[in-house]
Amino acid sequence: MVARDEHKHVELPKEFLQKMRGLLGEREYAGFVESYGQERTPGLRLNPLKVLDAAAVLELTARFGLEKIPWAESGYYYDRNTGPGRHVWHEAGVYYIQEPSAMAVAELLDARPGDKVLDLCGAPGGKTTQIGGGLKGRGLLVANEIHPARAKILSQNVERMGISNGVVTNEEPRELSLRFPCFFDKVVVDAPCSGEGMFRKDEEARSHWSQENVAMCARRQAQILDWAGSMVRPGGRLVYSTCTFSPEENEGSIQGFLKRNPEFYVETPSVWEGFDSGCPQWVEGGQEGLVKTVRVWPHHVKGEGHFAAVLGKDKGAVDEKRKQRSPSYVKDRQVKLLWQEFCQETLTGEGRRFGLEAVERMVLFGDQLYLAPEEMPELSGLRVLRPGLHLGTWKKNRFEPSHSLALYLKKDQVKRWQTWEEESPQIEAYVRGEALKAGRAGREYGNGWTLVGAGQYSVGWAKQVGDVLKNHYPKGLRRDLTLTSGR
Repeated sequence: MVARDEHKHVELPKEFLQKMRGLLGEREYAGFVESYGQERTPGLRLNPLKVLDAAAVLELTARFGLEKIPWAESGYYYDRNTGPGRHVWHEAGVYYIQEPSAMAVAELLDARPGDKVLDLCGAPGGKTTQIGGGLKGRGLLVANEIHPARAKILSQNVERMGISNGVVTNEEPRELSLRFPCFFDKVVVDAPCSGEGMFRKDEEARSHWSQENVAMCARRQAQILDWAGSMVRPGGRLVYSTCTFSPEENEGSIQGFLKRNPEFYVETPSVWEGFDSGCPQWVEGGQEGLVKTVRVWPHHVKGEGHFAAVLGKDKGAVDEKRKQRSPSYVKDRQVKLLWQEFCQETLTGEGRRFGLEAVERMVLFGDQLYLAPEEMPELSGLRVLRPGLHLGTWKKNRFEPSHSLALYLKKDQVKRWQTWEEESPQIEAYVRGEALKAGRAGREYGNGWTLVGAGQYSVGWAKQVGDVLKNHYPKGLRRDLTLTSGR
C-alpha cells in the first residue's frame, strides 16, 4: 500500500511514512517529507588521476556550472542543463557522475597512497573509483561485486577512470574472507539495503519496500560485516555505509557487529555541516558509542539519505594474517620483448619509464597482458575480471595495446598525440568509430600507434598508416554523443 503526502511529488509506502513520523517526531518529519517535493541536486567527482591542475578545474567549472560539495575533496554539484554524462569527457574518465551524499563514504575511509584497500560491495564503482583517486596509483585496491553483470560495469568504470592498481573480482564475500584474513589496511562495505535513502529517485526501491525486506537486509548485512571485519588488519579501519534510514540496518547492524566482534570500536569521524549524529535511542539497548555514527538527511543537506560508521580495529587484536603468495609474473622472453618494442616505438619520457618498470610486474590471463599492482597476492581460484591495468593483447608476433592503457596514458607520455577540440566534428566521428585524416602526429615518428585526445584528455587509440588514422575505439563503446556542453 502506498500513500501520497500533500507535500511531495513521489508516492511513498504508507507504513514507511508512519515509521519515519514515529522516529523523527512531527517537526523533523514535516521537513523530511517536504524534501520529497524538491528536485534532486546532481553531483560529479573530478578525477584527480586526470584533472591535474587548477586551470583544468576552472575550465570544467565554467563548462558544467560546478559548485563545490563541502564534504568531498573532488566533488561538485553541476548544472543539470549542461549534460556532463553525455559529453566525451565522461567517456574519457575526466569525472564520475555520483550522488553527492555517497561521496562522504570514501572521504571517511581516508585511503592513502600505499594502503591495501578492499571495496567489498563495489558496483557500480562510485566509491571504488573515489578510493582509486586517493591512492594515486600506489598500493592495492581490490573491488568486489557478487553479481556478474554489475561486476562487469564495475570493471568498466575502473578502466574508464584510468586506475592502474585496481583488481576487480566477482566473488562471494565469504570466499574472500577465507583467502585474505587480516590482510587489508582499510575495508569499505556499502551494504545491500532497503534503499530508503534513494526513494526520491528510485521508484523500484519504493515499490519493493516492506518491513520484512528491512529485516531481511539487516540479517544479510550482519553476515557481510562479519566477513569484512575478518579481513581488516589489527590497527586498520572498516567503514560501513547504507543508503537507508532504518535503524535496524544502521545503528542496529553496527551494535550487533560490535557485540560479535569486540576488537572493533566506533571511531570519531570527520563531520561536515548538515551531517547528523547516529541515534542510539532508536535501537534496543543502544550503546552510547553509536552516537559517533553519521546520518545524512535529505532535508538537511543537498543530497540523498545515507548512513555511515567508521570502525577501528584494535592494534592488539589477534592477527590471523597468513603469508600471501605473489602472482606468477610473466617469464616468457618473447612477451617481454614485444612489450618493450611497443614502449620503444610508442612511448616517450615518463611513459617509457613506466613501460620499463612494468616488465617486472606483468601477468598473463590467457593472451591478455596486465600490469599487476604492487603487493598483489596470488589470485588463482578466484573469479577475477581485472587483475590490474590491462596493457593489451599478446598475439604471438605482435602486441596490440588496450583501451585501458589509452585511458591511463597522458599526452606527454606518447610520441604520437593527435588531439582535437572536445566538441569538434573529428571527435564526434572518432567516438562513432570512423577513420580520420591524420594530422601532425606521425610526421616526426612515422606510422604507428597514436593516442587520440579530446582537448587535453586521451580518449582512445588510432593507428596511423600514411595519411589515415585507423580507428581503434572499442566497438562496444561506439555511439553518438552529445558533445556540446549546453552553454
